Amino acid sequence: MPESAFPDMGVKPEVTGFFDPETNTISYVVKDPLSPACAIIDSVMDIDMASGRISYGSADRIIRHVQDAGLRVEWLIETHAHADHLSAAPYIQRTLGGKLGIGENITIVQDVFGKIFNEGTEFQRDGSQFDRLFKDGDSYQIGTMRAFVIHTPGHTPACMTHVIGDAAFVGDTLFMPDGGTARADFPGGDARQLYRSIKTLLALPAEMRLFMCHDYGPGGRAIGWETTVAEERANNIHVREGISEDEFVAMREARDKTLGMPKLIIPSIQVNIRGGNLPEPDDSGKRFLKVPIDGL
Repeated sequence: MPESAFPDMGVKPEVTGFFDPETNTISYVVKDPLSPACAIIDSVMDIDMASGRISYGSADRIIRHVQDAGLRVEWLIETHAHADHLSAAPYIQRTLGGKLGIGENITIVQDVFGKIFNEGTEFQRDGSQFDRLFKDGDSYQIGTMRAFVIHTPGHTPACMTHVIGDAAFVGDTLFMPDGGTARADFPGGDARQLYRSIKTLLALPAEMRLFMCHDYGPGGRAIGWETTVAEERANNIHVREGISEDEFVAMREARDKTLGMPKLIIPSIQVNIRGGNLPEPDDSGKRFLKVPIDGL
């Protein structure tokens, strides 16, 4: 963990989760308890793949919440370039403002998937689609709250955990204790890196609240998205205390070989490496998403 990463456990942000059942994603509005300032983390844009139709019901729920509560959006945060849902950050930004931030290694993801999707030279691979590229240990303000970021690669090279007071937003790095951990077989993923990233997170204070980006209700339990460092240390089925790095890597790599690709990976990656924007229209004014044959 970077030396600059000292969580202030006395700061308790007000966290509101928004569950999207189509993608099992949880988006968050994180409010400063001392001001109207807030951040929005991992928003969702809706897509119907059968028709190619884009809609914004999930994002509109967040917008209404922010407006009804009289909040001021200062940041729109992406914990990484998601492969299972499309970001609605630009849509929300146009209505509510705020700066869009992601980890600096988005440039690696842009380069890798720019080749996979045969993007032309007009597609910028420098992260310029975002307002800020975070480095490990960087900090930023949400009203009176200081937030800082921890680079937690393994699922993707650009994964960042955002620590805001006594709350940490872990993206896909961790799931709820009975859900285990994220896959590590996407381009740039690495199971050994993932284990080490998780151990960095589990070195945070035991009472730190952890907020998941996804939950699938294992065993039919109710959907949940908040746990603690202590609960993960004791009960996470993949990385609880006593499970070695080599044991984890063997389990993760074997498990990943059995997993199919996320159903929305093709549209999600193309949109999310553009900061949530759709590809530019062609000469007729129409926009298209590509399907690389045997590319993933």
